[in-house]
Amino acid sequence: MQKTTLIVLILALTACKQNKASHESELRESKAVVQVVKNETIMQKQSIHQFTVKDLSGNDFDLSTLKGKKVMVVNTASECGLTPQYKDLQALYETYKNDNFTIIGFPANNFGAQEPGTNAEIATFCQQNYGVSFPMMGKISVKGDDMHEVYQFLTQKDKNGVEDSEVTWNFQKYLIDENGYVVRSLTPKTLPTDTSIITWIKG
Repeated sequence: MQKTTLIVLILALTACKQNKASHESELRESKAVVQVVKNETIMQKQSIHQFTVKDLSGNDFDLSTLKGKKVMVVNTASECGLTPQYKDLQALYETYKNDNFTIIGFPANNFGAQEPGTNAEIATFCQQNYGVSFPMMGKISVKGDDMHEVYQFLTQKDKNGVEDSEVTWNFQKYLIDENGYVVRSLTPKTLPTDTSIITWIKG
């Protein structure tokens, strides 16, 4: 009788251990699944189309109106050694504006205080010197504590789901696809007419 009781007790303990091990394994798997879901949620691509910004005239510019277009976003300045890129930007825009492509300029005074003017002064400068007709937004900050939310999106992987980057100078370029997703960033000295850009627009 004692042997039978002992056997039953051993079997019960063994079953408990197995159930505990099985429960712990299921718990680990459950936590792993939850973490994967969290990671996917954090890294999920977001679209630039979620933003509405102000243009140089102070009017709302809803970026969702750009759905279906490839977009180049560029931070500009009026007193920079790279300012002549406005000419190439305008030429690029005129060439491909009817091919579901556009350029959005964001004047910024973050580098060398090279964009000191008001929005009205910037508009006059762009028109008189380069005949700029692509959309130009109001002056913002593209880095630092007061970085505009659009540039937080462009530069932070946890917001754009693609890459971390840093705006290093005036005329840095971001390529955005038809769905509003970041494709890649290009250095300030990369000309708007660079072959890789043209290939991307045509692709």
